[in-house]
Amino acid sequence: MDKPESKYAWTVTVGTKGQIVLPKEAREIFSINPGDTLIILGDTEQGMAIPLKSRFSEFFGKVFNKK
Repeated sequence: MDKPESKYAWTVTVGTKGQIVLPKEAREIFSINPGDTLIILGDTEQGMAIPLKSRFSEFFGKVFNKK
């Protein structure tokens, strides 16, 4: 099975303190660096999303159907 272009999936493990480690490939693809701020968005029906803080405005509009 070929993966769709520009689509990725990784697994992470939640540690005893509730922390996760983002895979190196994910950090490289999305230019996530030490000290960057991420935002965790959650929907009990659709799941979670973790956009970079710098992309929050764009993502917020899509999540809440802002026109």
